[in-house]
Amino acid sequence: MAQGPDNTEIHKRKDDSSEVEEILRQLADLQRRRALPVLPFCPCSSSSPQRPPERHKEEDAEDVCRSASASKPSCGQAHQLTVPHYIPRGLAVPLSLGGEPVSPELAVNLRKILFGNVFHVFNYEWKKSFFKFREPYSVLSYALEAERGGARAVQMVVQANMLKYLLFSRKTDSDCYSVQSLEEVDEKEQEQALAAALAGIMWSAGDEEAATVALVTSECCSTPLLDYKPDNFTEKLQLFHFVKREDTQKFIYDHIQCFKEEGSHGVILFLYGLILSRTIDRLKKDLDKTTTHLLQQSLGNFVCRQALLNLLLTGRANPNVFNGTLLYDENGDRLEHPLHGVLARSDVGYLHWSREQVQQGKLPVVGSMLKTPKLPIWLCSINDTYSVIFSPHRSLLSDWKMEHLFHLYFYNGQSAQTSTAMLTIDTHSHHWEVEKGDVQGDPEKRFPSVEMTIRTKWEGAAIDWNGTVPFF
Repeated sequence: MAQGPDNTEIHKRKDDSSEVEEILRQLADLQRRRALPVLPFCPCSSSSPQRPPERHKEEDAEDVCRSASASKPSCGQAHQLTVPHYIPRGLAVPLSLGGEPVSPELAVNLRKILFGNVFHVFNYEWKKSFFKFREPYSVLSYALEAERGGARAVQMVVQANMLKYLLFSRKTDSDCYSVQSLEEVDEKEQEQALAAALAGIMWSAGDEEAATVALVTSECCSTPLLDYKPDNFTEKLQLFHFVKREDTQKFIYDHIQCFKEEGSHGVILFLYGLILSRTIDRLKKDLDKTTTHLLQQSLGNFVCRQALLNLLLTGRANPNVFNGTLLYDENGDRLEHPLHGVLARSDVGYLHWSREQVQQGKLPVVGSMLKTPKLPIWLCSINDTYSVIFSPHRSLLSDWKMEHLFHLYFYNGQSAQTSTAMLTIDTHSHHWEVEKGDVQGDPEKRFPSVEMTIRTKWEGAAIDWNGTVPFF
């Protein structure tokens, strides 16, 4: 009669099995460590995070992860540290609201058109960005506060479009509101201006025919495909389609908290809506062989390419700032692939200045389509930092006499700016270099970059800061 193994053999097999399991566990651990930086324990680093019971605990967890990642590889690398940024329950819409859940294929296409692949995801700086207002009934009650980072370009374009609404759309029986009226904006008007700005940009991207608004639900709407890195956000999108601009604006206003509240991912939601309003197919036609996606890595962050800026400003993601389509190079030889520029004037313009590019002789020449918009409001890219300049007088761009001596107002979005800077522009005397002829060096080194930016539009203008210490 066969006898079973004795107790010694049983214990030996258990020990062997435990050793195998331990080896397998260590191998799995090693694989994980090669893919991601090693971090101290963090409650938000789980691959299947649970909603924390209290908001402040969630924020503390994010701070732990952000601090731990400060000495790690930059966010733009292929195997980057990603920290889920939870959506507060009140900012996630219920599935019963309707709309259309994002499909796995569309989630892939969204990530590809943004990053060029499906393995990059928005980093912490983008996830925490939303449309934050300054205090109502203050000198900056019209303004959004924008931190430094890649999302700031998007926020400042929206700021420019809010100014369009507040100065030129609130009242039809007057040429415009005054700058003083911007100090009387209350919370309701702030929200109305934001809704009008977001809807207007999306509507323009939809060729004035349709728009899509993206909100986020509390549950995943799609199952990620293989070879796709989930971000626990894109997979939760719920899409709402509109064929009337006023319906788009009303829907956004009714859900304005999804864009203006902390934790909302408001800037990313708007960006998704913008892309979906344009559609992936039309975006691919807008782009050319030099630009295949809308964001690029720079100093560990994702920043907007010119194609995305043009999409925000003009409704088309053309990658260049010159007018029209370029078919020939500077030598007159036909290009293998045409280069797409700006095809029409938009309501908000664009000015560009970079000391580094000037020194390298590579400053792009912005065409008249962007330099001379329909309204006197400009997004300014100044040394890769974004701000706005504007005038409350619509006729500034249509009456040449007004361009002899006029005021421009400058706002850079940073919390350190406590009032709108008023600059007086004198284009008639042409004495800006003569007055400071005793200062040594090139003009771009002797004068604030804001002034040099303005001179790309009004060449030779003398600029008075009216007692404000020049900045930028």
